[in-house]
Amino acid sequence: MTGTAAGLPLDELIAGLTVDVPDHPMPGVVFRDLTPVFADGPAFRRMVEGLAAPAGSDPRAAAVAAGAAGERDFDVVVGVEARGFLLAAAVALDAGVGVVPVRKAGKLPRERIAADYALEYGTATLELHADSIRPGQRVLVVDDVLATGGTLAAAVALVEQLGGVVTAVSVVVELAALGGRQRLAPHTVHALWAT
Repeated sequence: MTGTAAGLPLDELIAGLTVDVPDHPMPGVVFRDLTPVFADGPAFRRMVEGLAAPAGSDPRAAAVAAGAAGERDFDVVVGVEARGFLLAAAVALDAGVGVVPVRKAGKLPRERIAADYALEYGTATLELHADSIRPGQRVLVVDDVLATGGTLAAAVALVEQLGGVVTAVSVVVELAALGGRQRLAPHTVHALWAT
């Protein structure tokens, strides 16, 4: 990341590094490839701090406000397969909390719960280990992109089925025209870049 990029607002930094891939995974879908942001260490650090911060606040100010103990309003971070794993693990490590994966069907080896959902280009099933969230545990749900909201709504439903309390949903990119934020209401949605 250049010195100029370091001073950019986070949304502009992410937008500048993201590559749009037309017609992937099918015709008419534009895939937002965030891997260039992941590959840029300082940009990735800013993105992780932004995902962990309350909506509308400066991540560094939020960290100071959290106090010396690094207290957050979440006890665990849930990441949605697959890019959400990278983000959730980094956020959890930075916050000093655990991370829990929400996987595609058939990937988890132990007792699990499942939720079906619709994507903008098909249908799928997500699963969560039945013992991964404790009742009352405060959960931050993290993923890369919020589109129609189907994937994240399924992840939230799984967390809540186990008694978890979703404190917020944090994403890097929100495709605002697709209405995913409304589908997740009344949960707080924190997007670093809305397009």
